[in-house]
Amino acid sequence: MPPQFTNSVLVSDDSDAVIFDAWGRVDDWQELLDKRGLKLKAIYSTHGHSDHISVAPELAARYNVPWFLNSRDVPLVLWGNPILDFWELPRIPNDFVQPHELNAGRVKILDNIDMEIIDSPGHSLGGVMFYFPEYKILLTGDTIFRDGVGRTDLPGGDEAVLKKSIANLLARNLPDDTYVVHGHGDDSMIGWLKQNNPSFKG
Repeated sequence: MPPQFTNSVLVSDDSDAVIFDAWGRVDDWQELLDKRGLKLKAIYSTHGHSDHISVAPELAARYNVPWFLNSRDVPLVLWGNPILDFWELPRIPNDFVQPHELNAGRVKILDNIDMEIIDSPGHSLGGVMFYFPEYKILLTGDTIFRDGVGRTDLPGGDEAVLKKSIANLLARNLPDDTYVVHGHGDDSMIGWLKQNNPSFKG
């Protein structure tokens, strides 16, 4: 099913679960959660493009859980409906469940899991990344990919701002063995990116 290689992430702690960048169809997610015996607690989005949020509002409504998205990207929610039409996925309704604000800082997403929200505009105005320091896992959304960076020709995109976000990530000096899940394509490691991604070098 399109879009190809969009990476959604399911994080669980015992029977509780959180979904990152939920896209696709709500019934498929319900089937997965039921099969694994998981209770959905929240939904987080790295940014507001349709291939990362297509099912977030409906999931939030069905399970009565909060959906978190930076407010600068809320205007993108309905903007992406023509793209969902192209993919033959359900449109997001005009009266969609409004997301909760998502700001930089450290939060507890489940009882035993803390997460740091990192501002990373450039691909969109409200783009963020999610870092799990205890597990050394980073979710980059479309800020940076294994072999490149996010596009900047969509609403809210800005190449100079994106370069600054990537530079700020590099300056954090995350451990080289940090596992990196990108918004699309193959996963990587921070050390690998330093050696192989020309946009991620000091």
